[in-house]
This record gives sequence, structure tokens and C-alpha cells, in this order.
Amino acid sequence: MDSEIKEEIPVHEEFILCCGIETQVLKCGPWTDLISNQIANRPKLLIFIIPGNPGFSAFYVPFAKALYSSTKRRFPVWVISHAGHALAPKDKKILTTSDDPNAQEIKDIYGLRGQVEHKLAFLRTHVPKEMKLVVIGHSIGCYFSLQVLKHAPELPVIRSFLLFPTIERMSESPRGKLATPLLCWFRYAFYVPGYLLLKPWPEKIKSLVVRMLLRRMNLQSEFSFLNMLEPFCLINAAYLGSQEMMEVVKRDNETIKEHLSKLTFYYGTIDAWCPKEYYEDMKKDFPEGDIRLCEKKIPHDFILYFYQEMADMVADWLKDDLSKI
Repeated sequence: MDSEIKEEIPVHEEFILCCGIETQVLKCGPWTDLISNQIANRPKLLIFIIPGNPGFSAFYVPFAKALYSSTKRRFPVWVISHAGHALAPKDKKILTTSDDPNAQEIKDIYGLRGQVEHKLAFLRTHVPKEMKLVVIGHSIGCYFSLQVLKHAPELPVIRSFLLFPTIERMSESPRGKLATPLLCWFRYAFYVPGYLLLKPWPEKIKSLVVRMLLRRMNLQSEFSFLNMLEPFCLINAAYLGSQEMMEVVKRDNETIKEHLSKLTFYYGTIDAWCPKEYYEDMKKDFPEGDIRLCEKKIPHDFILYFYQEMADMVADWLKDDLSKI
């Protein structure tokens, strides 16, 4: 894919108040308000990406752009941040809506269940009821994608892609065995030093450090990555991670069975979060399912360097569905 073509793709950034929480939404394509658009001008489908943890939307922009191009620029591709993983810059307006289902405050909004409610509230408020949905989850975003299917059967989800799915036995995985003590027991020890170290930094210093980190990773973005150094966001990411280790234990076979025809699972061969044996167990339990094993040695964090390959694959898997729309 020509890099110059990708650069022409419009990506609109919004900070909205969803469930009373600042939420970053990055919208790929010319459509920025699906609710207000007249039906005649409205696309018939939205591709909705739920990130892993940390839920920094900006990391997913290259993937969203590549997917938008690979699907012939016919449908919007949106990426949502997790609740508490994004803070709006001081000069950025935060949009509100009277339809925000926030009459009752969501309990534990930054935790696992609260994050599910957060995604459901966004879809119910900002996406027309009749609009078809393709939901793409990455890592813990796959868990959230399954929960969307389970708790909102009224949403017209036609396909859901679970990329490198952390939907079971997280603490037993090779990476989980290392992460569990850090996230569940020792994370409190980093809270105060984190605030004392990072909070006083001027924004210019944070911007410089982030640019250096991105340069080392050979990444470029037109959107801010300052949330990487924001203690509030990092603490919420660690808190969510601790709940993942404790609660993402047993695979939700009932939901998978009910929606199996809509689901595509993509497992890695070098993924320390969901090792190959998880793929083999899934294939054994659901032999009729669309359960795939990566043959290209793409890593768990594909969004950094393998976004084009993943976008091309997802677009190819979607071809038949999109041809009917």
C-alpha cells in the first residue's frame, strides 16, 4: 500500500463524555456524526475497533487507515479508547450528548465490567440502531467484543474479529505469570512514585520524551501520545490489567457457541499472552468455528509494525459480507 495514499485518509479526533468519562474516539473516513447524518447519506455499516490494554487509540490509527483503504473506503472505521485511558488536551473541547445513558453512574467504570458498559453505552448512543456493525477486538478488546455480543443482542453485529484473543486463563499464560504479581500485588508501590515523577513534568518535556520513544519504535502519528506519560491513565491501565489477571479465567463458551457463525478467531504462534495450546483447545471445542492460527509469525502487538498485513487479512475475510451491503 502506497504510504502517500494512506496519508490522504482523513482521521477525525473527538473527545466525548461517555458515561461521564472523557473518551477519545478516532474516526477514519469522512463520516464524523452518524446520528445526525441524513439516512440517504449515511453509510450502512461501521467497523468498530476495541483496543487492548492500555487502550490508547492513537496506536491503532495506522491499522484503521490500512483497513479503511483495504475495504475500498466504503465504510467508516472508528477506534475508541478505554474509559480512563485518555485525557483531553486543555485546548480540546469535550463533546456531550443529552442521550448519554449516564443517569445511573456505572460502578467501577475503570474495571473490567465497567469498560464493557462503557463500550455498550457508546454504541447505543453514537451509532444508529439500524446500522450494521463489524466489531474488531484486539487482546482484551476481544473479551469486550464477546461481552458486547452477550449483553447487547439487539445490536446488528454481522461479524466480530478477535485478534490475538485474551479471553481465558490470562494469569496462566507465560506473560500472565510475570504480569500477575506486578499488576495484582505490587502496582500500588508504583502509584506515588509515578505521580511524583511524571505529574510535575511540563507538557513540552512530556512531548519531547514521547517523540523520542516513538522515534525509537519507528512510529509516526498525527495524534498525541501524551497519555503514555499521564499517571491517571497509566494507573487505570494497571488497574484494568489486575482485573484481567483475576477475572479472565474461564472461556465464555456459551456466548461463543451462540454467536459462533459471526466470529473469527486469530491466534499467534509466538504469543505469550494466548499461547498455541489455547488455539488448539479452541479448535477442539469448536471444530466448526472459524479459528485461525497465524502463519506469518505476527506478534501480539501487531499494531506497531504489522498493521498492514492484519488489515489486508481482515478485509479479505470480510469480502463476502461487504459484497452484500
